[in-house]
Amino acid sequence: MIRMPLWWRKLTAAILPARRLVVVAGDTLPDALPARDLVLARDDDDDWSVGMRCPCGCGQRLELMLLKEVKPRWDLTADRHGAPTLSPSVWLRQGCRSHFWLRGGKVIWCD
Repeated sequence: MIRMPLWWRKLTAAILPARRLVVVAGDTLPDALPARDLVLARDDDDDWSVGMRCPCGCGQRLELMLLKEVKPRWDLTADRHGAPTLSPSVWLRQGCRSHFWLRGGKVIWCD
């Protein structure tokens, strides 16, 4: 697992374009996730989960549940340009142990 240094992650997060939200039909995420964008699994009008690759560069697949009955769960919003915001922060307890916020499609790293 390759993890980029914090200074590099902060620099690239600041200069790269905002991440976008891609919606797929169904209650499961596709096997392949894009390198930067988030994928939202939506079945009818129900948002099930959002998936993304860990932004630290390790490539770990993240699946964050959005259903109200599930714990832990996240809230997802998107602005009119499709830039996603997640709440609360994402904190990986295993693997690379990344901790970040996603606001307006930009990763904000916690030190």
